[in-house]
Amino acid sequence: MIYPDRGAAGRTLGDRLEHLRAADPLVLGLPRGGVPVAVAVWEAIGGDVDVLLVRKLGVPWQPELAMGAIGEDGVRVLNRDVMLHTGVTVEQLSAVEGLERTELERRRRVLRAEPPIPLKDRTVVIVDDGMATGATVAAGCEIARLHEPRRVVVAVPVSSIEALHRIRSVADEVVCPLVPRALGGVGGAYRDFHQLTDEEVVGLLAGTRRGDQ
Repeated sequence: MIYPDRGAAGRTLGDRLEHLRAADPLVLGLPRGGVPVAVAVWEAIGGDVDVLLVRKLGVPWQPELAMGAIGEDGVRVLNRDVMLHTGVTVEQLSAVEGLERTELERRRRVLRAEPPIPLKDRTVVIVDDGMATGATVAAGCEIARLHEPRRVVVAVPVSSIEALHRIRSVADEVVCPLVPRALGGVGGAYRDFHQLTDEEVVGLLAGTRRGDQ
């Protein structure tokens, strides 16, 4: 299976998520690549759509290994096992967090035209364009849990086997139509996998509030 683009991938996911329509879901895209997928899912199943602003805190010498994550409103989740195993110091953690929080704040200013939609007591659907390691989506799940949603569903068009196992341990439900035996990279599942700009993301989010559907 090869998706023409992220929008087509989101429509495929939407077909698999019809059972959530009655739950009035809150679909959360992880910027940037997850946003066009999330908007297509929202168009299919309704509810609300928003971005989930999360930045992974990667180990300095192994950035794909998450030692934690930060979200909006000063939220921080730490993986102390990873920190202990890798020997990351408090100073190194602070340096990484400083850089990621600067980028998080930049994205908040650019991508948020309105305050975030509350997650409390909602069925939230966390959407990205794919999972290689699952670290970012796992961080998103942890951040989302702090806001007390009713359920956390993860929906991605493609995933590695390892990432899928990882996310099943932190989400209430995982939907993924394409799980190849070997995933060379998420981009390999798409014909068009261009790097989205902030302007594209802002444009996709425009007009998606409940009153404009």
